[in-house]
Amino acid sequence: MATTLPNGKRIRQSAGTENRQDAEALLAKIRLEAFREHHFGIKPQRSWQEAVIRYLAIKATLRSFDDVQRICRKLDPFLGHLLLDQITGDVIWSVIQGVLAKGNKPATVNRYLALIRSLLRMARDEWQWIETMPKIRFLTGETERDRWLTREEANRLIVVSPPHLAALIRFALATGCRAREITGLEWNRVDLQRKTAWLNQTKNGTPRGVPLNYDAIAVLEEQLGKHEQFCFTYQGKPILWEITNSAWHTALAKAGLKDFRFHDLRHTWASWHRQAGTSCDELKDLGGWKSRIMVDRYAKYATEHLRIAAARIEDGRGGNVVNLSRFSHVQKEKRS
Repeated sequence: MATTLPNGKRIRQSAGTENRQDAEALLAKIRLEAFREHHFGIKPQRSWQEAVIRYLAIKATLRSFDDVQRICRKLDPFLGHLLLDQITGDVIWSVIQGVLAKGNKPATVNRYLALIRSLLRMARDEWQWIETMPKIRFLTGETERDRWLTREEANRLIVVSPPHLAALIRFALATGCRAREITGLEWNRVDLQRKTAWLNQTKNGTPRGVPLNYDAIAVLEEQLGKHEQFCFTYQGKPILWEITNSAWHTALAKAGLKDFRFHDLRHTWASWHRQAGTSCDELKDLGGWKSRIMVDRYAKYATEHLRIAAARIEDGRGGNVVNLSRFSHVQKEKRS
């Protein structure tokens, strides 16, 4: 199928059908939409499914691409039959109610809403497929995961883990690096003399440097000579599989730990830092977060700046506490 549109653009593409009448109908539709857009500024209507195809092509390089695909599939029953300009606030509400009706928690609903909002913003701001989009607010009541280990629990986990897993755990606790950042770390990105590692496989896609403390360097020095390219290996080969496999779960059981994920080691690292007095701004840079939003969740673990305030009412110190009831009684006696 080939034609020249009113704006002078020539297109050549498959109609996706062997039926001549269907192909001619599609060609007529393309010409009509091009005519309306060229002469009257009326944009052709685009479907949710068209947008999903382009959105997935853009997101294909993300390590979380499987999750993006999964959420798109889950949303298809709600939005797959709609055009983009048919997605209104009422439609968003129906998605929320439908997802909740399946027993999902607010956190899951918010992930669905985040994808819808991201896709519609691209369609509006980058692709110019739509002029407006509904305002999408996340649900309240999402429970923030707050799981971290004490020093004693961490040591218990390390002791019962096989050597390759223990090395990964120790490095995660020393640096706060994510699982894939650790397993993908190569020797050409490590400088033990300068005590620095450079990550090129970060979650947000932005390379960053990681300062290596004594514990991190000790782990890396133990790995020297095991592989010429990758720092962390298993039986002489790079670790290309999911870390939370049977070895991980066996170690958790032996250590007596429940409801703990490898990523919670990063939460543990951040919690330890705040308890040790590391500021939120320092922690943000250490962990490679782009904003303070994710870092502020750890603020509750630092209380050293409140110690003086807490001491003001210590028993026996008196301080500036005024006994209001007695003060009021004395004033009445004086007046009488």
